[in-house]
Amino acid sequence: MLNMENWRSEYPFDSNFLDVGDGARMHYLDEGPRTDEAVLMLHGNPTWSFYYRNVVLALRGRMRCVVPDHVGMGLSDKPAHYPYRLERRIGDVVKLLNHLRLKRIHLIVHDWGGAIGMGVVTRSVDSTGKIVVLNTAAFPDTRIPRRISVCRWPVLGALLVCGLNGFAGPAVKMAVAKPLPPAVRAGYLAPYRSWSSRVAVHQFVRDIPMEPDHPSRAILQQIGTDLAWLRAKPMLIGWGGRDFCFNDHFLERWKKVCTHAEVEYYPDAGHYVLEDAREELIPRITEFLGR
Repeated sequence: MLNMENWRSEYPFDSNFLDVGDGARMHYLDEGPRTDEAVLMLHGNPTWSFYYRNVVLALRGRMRCVVPDHVGMGLSDKPAHYPYRLERRIGDVVKLLNHLRLKRIHLIVHDWGGAIGMGVVTRSVDSTGKIVVLNTAAFPDTRIPRRISVCRWPVLGALLVCGLNGFAGPAVKMAVAKPLPPAVRAGYLAPYRSWSSRVAVHQFVRDIPMEPDHPSRAILQQIGTDLAWLRAKPMLIGWGGRDFCFNDHFLERWKKVCTHAEVEYYPDAGHYVLEDAREELIPRITEFLGR
Protein backbone atom coordinates (compact mmCIF):
# COMPACT_ATOMS: atom_id res chain seq x y z
CA MET A 1 0.00 0.00 0.00
CA LEU A 2 1.49 3.34 -1.08
CA ASN A 3 1.77 6.21 1.34
CA MET A 4 0.16 8.82 -0.90
CA GLU A 5 1.69 11.77 0.95
CA ASN A 6 5.36 10.79 0.60
CA TRP A 7 5.44 12.18 -2.94
CA ARG A 8 5.46 15.79 -1.73
CA SER A 9 9.16 15.60 -0.93
CA GLU A 10 9.70 14.87 -4.63
CA TYR A 11 7.79 17.99 -5.67
CA PRO A 12 9.20 21.00 -3.74
CA PHE A 13 7.46 23.76 -5.67
CA ASP A 14 4.96 26.55 -5.08
CA SER A 15 1.58 26.24 -6.75
CA ASN A 16 0.03 28.88 -9.02
CA PHE A 17 -3.45 28.94 -10.56
CA LEU A 18 -5.07 30.63 -13.55
CA ASP A 19 -8.78 30.77 -14.33
CA VAL A 20 -9.06 29.57 -17.93
CA GLY A 21 -12.85 29.77 -18.15
CA ASP A 22 -15.78 27.39 -17.89
CA GLY A 23 -15.32 27.31 -14.15
CA ALA A 24 -11.84 25.75 -14.27
CA ARG A 25 -8.52 26.78 -12.80
CA MET A 26 -5.28 25.59 -14.35
CA HIS A 27 -2.50 24.77 -11.91
CA TYR A 28 1.05 25.58 -12.99
CA LEU A 29 4.61 25.85 -11.77
CA ASP A 30 6.54 29.06 -12.35
CA GLU A 31 10.09 28.53 -11.14
CA GLY A 32 13.31 30.43 -11.75
CA PRO A 33 14.11 34.03 -12.73
CA ARG A 34 11.10 36.15 -13.70
CA THR A 35 12.12 37.02 -17.25
CA ASP A 36 9.92 37.22 -20.35
CA GLU A 37 11.66 34.09 -21.70
CA ALA A 38 10.81 30.65 -20.31
CA VAL A 39 11.01 26.91 -20.85
CA LEU A 40 7.46 25.62 -21.29
CA MET A 41 7.05 21.95 -20.37
CA LEU A 42 3.86 20.15 -21.41
CA HIS A 43 2.90 16.74 -20.06
CA GLY A 44 0.59 14.13 -21.51
CA ASN A 45 -1.81 11.49 -20.23
CA PRO A 46 -1.95 10.36 -17.44
CA THR A 47 0.99 12.35 -16.06
CA TRP A 48 1.11 15.91 -14.78
CA SER A 49 3.75 18.53 -13.96
CA PHE A 50 5.26 15.98 -11.56
CA TYR A 51 6.78 14.31 -14.64
CA TYR A 52 9.09 17.32 -15.17
CA ARG A 53 10.10 17.83 -11.53
CA ASN A 54 13.74 16.87 -12.05
CA VAL A 55 14.07 18.99 -15.19
CA VAL A 56 12.74 22.00 -13.27
CA LEU A 57 15.21 21.41 -10.45
CA ALA A 58 18.06 21.23 -12.97
CA LEU A 59 17.05 24.38 -14.88
CA ARG A 60 15.43 26.81 -12.45
CA GLY A 61 18.74 28.26 -11.24
CA ARG A 62 19.23 29.95 -14.60
CA MET A 63 16.05 29.65 -16.68
CA ARG A 64 12.40 30.35 -15.98
CA CYS A 65 10.39 27.12 -15.98
CA VAL A 66 6.63 27.17 -16.65
CA VAL A 67 4.90 23.82 -16.24
CA PRO A 68 1.10 23.64 -16.35
CA ASP A 69 -1.21 20.79 -15.45
CA HIS A 70 -3.81 20.52 -18.20
CA VAL A 71 -7.34 21.06 -16.91
CA GLY A 72 -8.58 17.83 -15.35
CA MET A 73 -5.03 16.65 -14.65
CA GLY A 74 -2.60 16.97 -11.78
CA LEU A 75 -3.51 19.75 -9.34
CA SER A 76 -5.74 21.61 -11.80
CA ASP A 77 -9.50 21.63 -11.36
CA LYS A 78 -11.28 18.54 -12.65
CA PRO A 79 -14.70 19.61 -13.87
CA ALA A 80 -17.09 16.90 -15.02
CA HIS A 81 -18.24 19.07 -17.93
CA TYR A 82 -15.48 20.78 -19.87
CA PRO A 83 -14.50 20.90 -23.57
CA TYR A 84 -11.74 18.31 -23.22
CA ARG A 85 -10.51 18.62 -26.80
CA LEU A 86 -7.15 19.34 -28.38
CA GLU A 87 -8.19 22.80 -29.59
CA ARG A 88 -9.23 23.86 -26.09
CA ARG A 89 -6.06 22.51 -24.51
CA ILE A 90 -3.97 24.54 -26.94
CA GLY A 91 -6.09 27.57 -26.08
CA ASP A 92 -5.61 27.03 -22.34
CA VAL A 93 -1.82 27.05 -22.77
CA VAL A 94 -1.97 30.20 -24.91
CA LYS A 95 -4.01 31.89 -22.15
CA LEU A 96 -1.32 30.98 -19.64
CA LEU A 97 1.49 32.34 -21.85
CA ASN A 98 -0.42 35.58 -22.37
CA HIS A 99 -1.14 35.86 -18.66
CA LEU A 100 2.58 35.54 -17.90
CA ARG A 101 3.44 37.96 -20.72
CA LEU A 102 6.07 35.66 -22.14
CA LYS A 103 7.72 36.89 -25.32
CA ARG A 104 9.88 33.87 -26.03
CA ILE A 105 9.47 30.22 -25.14
CA HIS A 106 11.52 27.07 -25.41
CA LEU A 107 9.44 23.92 -25.45
CA ILE A 108 9.67 20.44 -23.93
CA VAL A 109 6.89 18.00 -24.80
CA HIS A 110 5.95 14.44 -23.94
CA ASP A 111 3.02 12.19 -24.90
CA TRP A 112 -0.14 14.28 -25.58
CA GLY A 113 1.94 17.35 -24.74
CA GLY A 114 3.45 16.94 -28.21
CA ALA A 115 0.26 17.71 -30.10
CA ILE A 116 -0.68 20.47 -27.64
CA GLY A 117 2.75 22.08 -27.60
CA MET A 118 3.25 21.91 -31.36
CA GLY A 119 -0.21 23.36 -31.74
CA VAL A 120 0.97 26.32 -29.68
CA VAL A 121 4.34 26.96 -31.31
CA THR A 122 3.30 26.42 -34.93
CA ARG A 123 0.97 29.37 -34.40
CA SER A 124 3.75 31.54 -32.97
CA VAL A 125 6.90 30.40 -34.74
CA ASP A 126 8.73 33.72 -34.38
CA SER A 127 8.56 33.61 -30.56
CA THR A 128 9.70 29.99 -30.35
CA GLY A 129 13.27 29.07 -29.45
CA LYS A 130 14.58 25.56 -28.86
CA ILE A 131 12.39 22.43 -28.82
CA VAL A 132 12.83 19.13 -26.97
CA VAL A 133 10.71 16.15 -28.05
CA LEU A 134 10.27 13.17 -25.71
CA ASN A 135 8.33 10.07 -26.85
CA THR A 136 5.36 11.80 -28.42
CA ALA A 137 3.62 12.54 -31.70
CA ALA A 138 2.08 15.63 -33.26
CA PHE A 139 0.57 14.13 -36.40
CA PRO A 140 -2.19 11.61 -37.17
CA ASP A 141 -1.22 7.96 -37.28
CA THR A 142 -2.97 4.64 -37.71
CA ARG A 143 -1.17 2.85 -34.90
CA ILE A 144 -2.60 2.54 -31.41
CA PRO A 145 -1.87 -0.20 -28.85
CA ARG A 146 -4.90 -2.43 -28.24
CA ARG A 147 -4.67 -1.82 -24.48
CA ILE A 148 -5.26 1.89 -25.20
CA SER A 149 -7.85 1.26 -27.89
CA VAL A 150 -9.96 -0.71 -25.43
CA CYS A 151 -10.02 2.31 -23.13
CA ARG A 152 -11.76 4.28 -25.91
CA TRP A 153 -14.69 1.87 -26.14
CA PRO A 154 -18.12 3.21 -25.11
CA VAL A 155 -19.18 2.36 -21.54
CA LEU A 156 -16.36 -0.15 -21.00
CA GLY A 157 -13.72 2.54 -21.48
CA ALA A 158 -15.18 4.75 -18.77
CA LEU A 159 -15.48 1.80 -16.41
CA LEU A 160 -11.87 0.77 -16.98
CA VAL A 161 -10.29 4.25 -16.83
CA CYS A 162 -12.49 6.11 -14.34
CA GLY A 163 -13.85 3.26 -12.25
CA LEU A 164 -10.95 0.80 -12.06
CA ASN A 165 -8.10 3.28 -12.60
CA GLY A 166 -7.09 1.10 -15.52
CA PHE A 167 -4.97 3.78 -17.20
CA ALA A 168 -3.09 5.84 -14.63
CA GLY A 169 -2.67 2.82 -12.34
CA PRO A 170 -0.96 0.46 -14.79
CA ALA A 171 1.10 3.31 -16.28
CA VAL A 172 3.39 3.55 -13.24
CA LYS A 173 4.58 0.04 -14.11
CA MET A 174 4.08 -0.26 -17.87
CA ALA A 175 5.58 3.13 -18.79
CA VAL A 176 8.97 2.42 -17.23
CA ALA A 177 11.64 -0.21 -17.67
CA LYS A 178 13.02 0.33 -14.16
CA PRO A 179 10.69 0.14 -11.14
CA LEU A 180 9.82 3.55 -9.75
CA PRO A 181 10.53 4.31 -6.08
CA PRO A 182 7.35 4.20 -3.95
CA ALA A 183 7.28 7.98 -3.43
CA VAL A 184 7.53 8.60 -7.18
CA ARG A 185 4.78 6.10 -7.95
CA ALA A 186 2.65 7.81 -5.33
CA GLY A 187 3.32 11.16 -6.97
CA TYR A 188 2.07 10.02 -10.34
CA LEU A 189 -1.09 8.54 -8.82
CA ALA A 190 -1.86 11.20 -6.21
CA PRO A 191 -4.19 13.35 -8.38
CA TYR A 192 -6.23 10.37 -9.59
CA ARG A 193 -7.84 8.73 -6.57
CA SER A 194 -11.49 8.54 -7.60
CA TRP A 195 -13.81 8.25 -10.58
CA SER A 196 -14.42 12.00 -10.70
CA SER A 197 -10.70 12.80 -10.59
CA ARG A 198 -10.03 10.55 -13.61
CA VAL A 199 -12.57 12.08 -15.97
CA ALA A 200 -9.92 13.94 -17.97
CA VAL A 201 -7.70 10.85 -18.13
CA HIS A 202 -10.56 9.14 -19.94
CA GLN A 203 -11.30 12.20 -22.07
CA PHE A 204 -7.68 12.35 -23.21
CA VAL A 205 -7.99 8.77 -24.46
CA ARG A 206 -11.28 9.56 -26.18
CA ASP A 207 -9.68 12.56 -27.88
CA ILE A 208 -7.19 10.41 -29.80
CA PRO A 209 -8.41 11.17 -33.35
CA MET A 210 -8.32 7.73 -34.93
CA GLU A 211 -11.54 8.19 -36.91
CA PRO A 212 -11.59 10.43 -40.05
CA ASP A 213 -14.52 12.43 -38.66
CA HIS A 214 -13.16 12.78 -35.13
CA PRO A 215 -13.55 16.37 -33.80
CA SER A 216 -9.78 16.71 -33.22
CA ARG A 217 -8.70 15.09 -36.48
CA ALA A 218 -8.51 18.22 -38.63
CA ILE A 219 -6.51 20.25 -36.15
CA LEU A 220 -4.02 17.42 -35.61
CA GLN A 221 -3.59 17.10 -39.36
CA GLN A 222 -2.93 20.83 -39.58
CA ILE A 223 -0.37 20.66 -36.77
CA GLY A 224 1.38 17.80 -38.57
CA THR A 225 1.57 19.87 -41.75
CA ASP A 226 2.78 22.96 -39.90
CA LEU A 227 5.68 21.09 -38.29
CA ALA A 228 7.66 21.93 -41.41
CA TRP A 229 7.79 25.52 -40.14
CA LEU A 230 9.94 24.38 -37.24
CA ARG A 231 12.83 23.06 -39.31
CA ALA A 232 14.74 26.24 -38.60
CA LYS A 233 14.44 25.73 -34.85
CA PRO A 234 17.07 23.83 -32.85
CA MET A 235 15.53 20.52 -31.82
CA LEU A 236 16.58 17.69 -29.55
CA ILE A 237 14.77 14.34 -29.54
CA GLY A 238 15.19 12.19 -26.42
CA TRP A 239 13.65 8.78 -27.04
CA GLY A 240 13.03 5.70 -24.94
CA GLY A 241 13.33 2.57 -27.07
CA ARG A 242 11.08 0.40 -24.89
CA ASP A 243 7.93 2.53 -25.19
CA PHE A 244 4.86 0.33 -25.73
CA CYS A 245 2.90 3.27 -27.15
CA PHE A 246 5.16 5.81 -28.87
CA ASN A 247 7.57 3.26 -30.24
CA ASP A 248 10.35 3.61 -32.81
CA HIS A 249 7.83 3.97 -35.62
CA PHE A 250 7.00 7.42 -34.25
CA LEU A 251 10.67 8.27 -33.81
CA GLU A 252 11.28 7.55 -37.49
CA ARG A 253 8.39 9.83 -38.41
CA TRP A 254 9.93 12.64 -36.35
CA LYS A 255 13.30 12.10 -38.01
CA LYS A 256 11.75 12.41 -41.46
CA VAL A 257 9.87 15.59 -40.60
CA CYS A 258 12.66 17.22 -38.60
CA THR A 259 15.77 16.02 -40.36
CA HIS A 260 17.91 18.58 -38.55
CA ALA A 261 17.08 17.30 -35.05
CA GLU A 262 19.72 15.98 -32.69
CA VAL A 263 18.67 12.52 -31.48
CA GLU A 264 19.50 10.82 -28.21
CA TYR A 265 18.22 7.23 -28.19
CA TYR A 266 17.95 5.23 -24.97
CA PRO A 267 17.27 1.59 -25.89
CA ASP A 268 16.55 0.50 -22.33
CA ALA A 269 14.19 3.35 -21.41
CA GLY A 270 10.41 3.19 -21.52
CA HIS A 271 7.66 5.72 -22.21
CA TYR A 272 8.55 7.76 -19.10
CA VAL A 273 11.97 8.39 -20.56
CA LEU A 274 12.72 11.13 -18.03
CA GLU A 275 12.52 8.49 -15.31
CA ASP A 276 14.41 5.64 -16.95
CA ALA A 277 17.12 7.78 -18.59
CA ARG A 278 17.17 10.55 -16.01
CA GLU A 279 20.92 10.58 -15.36
CA GLU A 280 21.81 10.86 -19.05
CA LEU A 281 18.89 12.75 -20.52
CA ILE A 282 18.40 15.63 -18.08
CA PRO A 283 22.03 16.85 -18.36
CA ARG A 284 21.67 16.56 -22.14
CA ILE A 285 18.53 18.71 -22.09
CA THR A 286 20.24 21.22 -19.79
CA GLU A 287 23.24 21.48 -22.11
CA PHE A 288 21.02 21.84 -25.19
CA LEU A 289 18.87 24.61 -23.74
CA GLY A 290 21.89 26.41 -22.32
CA ARG A 291 23.69 26.93 -25.61
